[in-house]
Amino acid sequence: MSGIESLAPAIAMLAAFACLIGGVRMIWRRSDGRKGVLLLVTAAVLVGNVAIWTL
Repeated sequence: MSGIESLAPAIAMLAAFACLIGGVRMIWRRSDGRKGVLLLVTAAVLVGNVAIWTL
C-alpha cells in the first residue's frame, strides 16, 4: 500500500477513537443518550472497516 491507501486506516482509527470518547461523554453527562449510542455504533463500524481493510 502506498499514499492514501496506507493513510486511510490511520485516519479511520483516529475518527473511531474520537467517536468513542464523544459517545461516552454524551452518555456520561446524560446530555443526549441516543446520539451517544449512535457515536459508539459509528466507532464500532469504523473499527470493523479498518479490520476488513487490513486483512
